Order: sequence, then structure tokens, then C-alpha cells
Amino acid sequence: MTTTEWITDIALLLIVFRQLREGRLDLKTFLIPLGIVAFVANSYLDTIPTAGNDLVLIGLLVAVGAALGIAGGIYTRIRSLDGHLLIKAGAVSAVLWVVGMGARMGFQLWVQHGGAAAVGRFSVTHQITTEKAWVAAFVLMALTEVVTRVATIFIRSRTTAVTRPVAVLDRTA
Repeated sequence: MTTTEWITDIALLLIVFRQLREGRLDLKTFLIPLGIVAFVANSYLDTIPTAGNDLVLIGLLVAVGAALGIAGGIYTRIRSLDGHLLIKAGAVSAVLWVVGMGARMGFQLWVQHGGAAAVGRFSVTHQITTEKAWVAAFVLMALTEVVTRVATIFIRSRTTAVTRPVAVLDRTA
């Protein structure tokens, strides 16, 4: 893995850890993860292979990313306090995020350190035509996980009533 890949993967992992501590739901909550995956997609997604069973592989990993992202968004607490929405990733949300991001990192490390032959055999057996299919599948999985998690949080935030602080009247005056 290159230094850029390590930094990007670690940045994606740190996003959810930042949300383990309750904080204000604001534009950064949405823009930072979307910006990171946009960078990753731009850097690594050259093409989407369609030969053989490439699209099946891509579709399966995109579905996994969507499931992880939606579940992560559902298990993120959103509440209102003093006219602001607050967000806090729960333990389930954090575990799902680490599973998704960690699985991609683990797969990449495994392939680079001895697993390439096994992936090659699997690819031949299942008619996955190129390495680019694996790259596209994992990049699109990450993109889908981030977008669906952010979208789920956004939708949930729109259905959470913002409570305003109530002024207390001083009756002794």
C-alpha cells in the first residue's frame, strides 16, 4: 500500500471515531467523508469492467457497502439540544464502519502479502476478468458505504425535531 492509500484509509476510519464523541451535526459531517471518497474515486476508479462476472462482483460489494452504510446511519444517534442537532456514532455504527473499511484494507494487505495467487484462482474460477474489477468493486463499495451512511444520517436529521430553548420568566420582578 502506498502512503496515500494508508492516509486515505486511516482518514476514513477516523471519521467514525470522531463521531464517537457527541458533536454538532453540521455541514462538515457530510462534506468531509464525501470529499474523501470523491478523492478516492477520482484517484483509483479509472473504469468499471463489464466482462465476465465483473459486474456481479461489483454489484455484490456495492450491496454490502449499502447495507453497512444504511445500518451505520441508523445506529448513529441524532438528538436535538438547544436548537441544534447533535450526532453520536453508537458502538454498532462504529463496528460496522470499521468492518467495512477494515475489510478493504485487510483484503488489500492480504493480496500484497501472499494472497494474490488465491485471488487469481478465485477470479479465474468465477470469471472475474481483471484486477480492475476488484479495484472498482472495493472503491465502489467504499463510496456506497459512505454515501448511504451520510444520506441516512441526513434523512434522519430532517425527521428529528429541533427543540428550541425555552425562556424562563422571572416572576419575582
